[in-house]
Amino acid sequence: MRSSPRPGNAEIPARAPKTPDPRSIRFALIALIAGAVAIGASPIFVRLSELGPSATAFWRIALALPMLWVWAEVGVRRPRSTSHPSRYVDILILALAGLFFTGDIALWHWSVVLTSVANATLLVNLAPIFVALGSWLLFGERFTATFTVGMMVALAGSILLVGRDLALDTQELLGDALALIAAVFYAGYILTVSRLRSRFSTATIMVSSGAVTCVALLPITLLSGEDLLAATAYGWAVLLGVALISHAGGQSLITYALSYLPAAFSSVGLLLQPVAAAMLAWAILNEALNAWQALGGAIVLSGIVLTHRGVYGRPHKGSWPKEAKKRHESEG
Repeated sequence: MRSSPRPGNAEIPARAPKTPDPRSIRFALIALIAGAVAIGASPIFVRLSELGPSATAFWRIALALPMLWVWAEVGVRRPRSTSHPSRYVDILILALAGLFFTGDIALWHWSVVLTSVANATLLVNLAPIFVALGSWLLFGERFTATFTVGMMVALAGSILLVGRDLALDTQELLGDALALIAAVFYAGYILTVSRLRSRFSTATIMVSSGAVTCVALLPITLLSGEDLLAATAYGWAVLLGVALISHAGGQSLITYALSYLPAAFSSVGLLLQPVAAAMLAWAILNEALNAWQALGGAIVLSGIVLTHRGVYGRPHKGSWPKEAKKRHESEG
C-alpha cells in the first residue's frame, strides 16, 4: 500500500497518482520509436569502430556517463524531482538493471563472433516473448488476442528481414545459445527498468545502471584481448557517436517511454531496431536492401500497430485507455 505524506514532511512523493494527459502517451510512443532508431544505428558504429565489439560497448557506456550524470544532477535540483536512490533495495535493483544490460551486450557481441550475424540478430530479437512471459508470471499482466497476434506478426517480419542469411550449423550452436540468453537478459532489463520508472527519473536510472554496466564491461573487454584505446581522432569520434546517439540518446528515450508504455508492448516496438539497422546500412554502408527485407520491415511495422491496438484499443478522443490508466496509477 502507498502511504500518504505526513503533514510537515518535506519529502516529495516520487510520482503522484493521477490520470496522465493523452499527449504523454503519444510522446512516449514517439520517444520509443526514436529510441529504437537510435539503437538501430549502433551496429553501424560497431562496424565503423577501430576497436573490437567489447571495447566499443565499454566506451559506448563510459563516454555517455558524464553527460548523463550532469543531467541527473540538474534533475535532482528541480522542485518536483523524483526520489533519489537511498535504500539498499533501490541500489540493488538499479544495479540489477545494469547487470542485465551487461549480460545483453556482452553475450550478444560474443554470439556475433560465434554464429552468423543473422542468427544472432534474430535470436536476440525474441526478447518480446520473454518480456511477455515475465510480465505474466511476475506481475500478473494479461494480454489480448490482438496483442498476441501482433507480437507474432512482428516476430515473423523479423524472421523475413534476416531470413535469407539464416544458417543451421551444429558448430555454431554455442553462439546461437548465447544470443538466446542475451534475449533473456534484455527482457530482464526491460522489465526491471519498467518498474524502476515508477520511482526514479530517466537520468537516475541511466546513470546508476550505466555505472554498473561500465564497471562490469571493463574486465570483459580486458579479458577479450581487444585494444582499449582508439588510435585516431576518427576512432574516438565513432565511439563518441555511439555513446551520445545510441546510448545517451536512444537508450534514454526508451527508458523514458517505459514510464508510460507497458513493458511487453515496448519490447515489441523495439523490433524496429533491426528495421532501422537495415535501412541505415543501406543508406550509409551501401548494403543492398532486397524486396524480401523491405517486406519483412513492413510486416514488423504492421505487427507493432496490431500490438498497439491490442493494448490500447481505439480510445475516445480525450480519454485514456483503461490499461494505460490503470498501469500509470498503480505505479504512481
